[in-house]
Amino acid sequence: MDKFKHIRAYHTEWLQAVFDWIAVLPFLNRMERKTTSSVELAYLGDRKQIEQDIRHGAFFMTNHRDICMDSAWLSVLLRKRYFIRPYIGIGNNLFGKWWIEPLVRSLRCFVVIRNVSPREQLANSQLLSEYILQLRRKGKSIWLAQRQGRAKDGNDLTQPGVLKMLTLGSEDFFEAVKMLNICPVSINYEYDPCDYLKAREMQLVRDNPNWKKSRRDDLISMQVGIEGQKGRVVYRLTPTINREIDELLAKQPEVLELSRNEQIQMVCNLIDKHIHQAYEIYERGEKFEQYLQGQLAKIHLPEKDEVFLMQKMHEMYAKPVENHNKAL
Repeated sequence: MDKFKHIRAYHTEWLQAVFDWIAVLPFLNRMERKTTSSVELAYLGDRKQIEQDIRHGAFFMTNHRDICMDSAWLSVLLRKRYFIRPYIGIGNNLFGKWWIEPLVRSLRCFVVIRNVSPREQLANSQLLSEYILQLRRKGKSIWLAQRQGRAKDGNDLTQPGVLKMLTLGSEDFFEAVKMLNICPVSINYEYDPCDYLKAREMQLVRDNPNWKKSRRDDLISMQVGIEGQKGRVVYRLTPTINREIDELLAKQPEVLELSRNEQIQMVCNLIDKHIHQAYEIYERGEKFEQYLQGQLAKIHLPEKDEVFLMQKMHEMYAKPVENHNKAL
């Protein structure tokens, strides 16, 4: 029995994967032309060093801007420039439209099970951790977002639970992290097409703390994220965090005596630093304010609080700038 069967639910024979890729690539190229001014691959620091870091496979951990396009365009960029096609982790909550299946097959997706009991979650996490480690031992590259779901307020921070899952069962936490070879990637959209949906959700939660997103809300966010205007999109690769871990252990060997949770938070901070330093900082002016007014007009609520909604949209664009300046 294949214990990884449900994780690899969308893996197919290589010929089917080729056909799916051929079918999906024109769609991704069309979305790039239709919804962006450009999609670029950039670097933080020494490009040659980064290329060396990813030569034998890497764990690309990124901030999260869009449910589908984040991993899709990164996969295309890496394939074009380095002939790398990372395995991509996606939540099982994203399925529900007919076009999702060929997309996730072509992108070599594996399934992250969510919305189950704590006991089932632990079992799934152990299996997923083992599967990811198996891929890395084979020199395969992987993509996973730094957190479950997108940061609605623009404050991109790595969730400790992600690193906890990735290193389940390992006795030496830092060695387990180094085995993954985490190379953080900063994803930057000049305009977030879902900004007004996020602001709307914030007001709904403010007015009713028990409000929950529906499956329909997820599908609307997915559609708007794919089809909405994004302006200039920049993916910025950063070096592996392994060298900084080695430097840290050499200078402060006492960190080995810290609790696992404290060690996890230290590595989260390293990943965040890379992503924040690698942000693309866009010029904002009168045109941007006009854009936000247009997004505000798309929000339909019985008791629409325009001041609150506009404030939240401003904050989600300001937070990356604030984090970038702090990281520098």
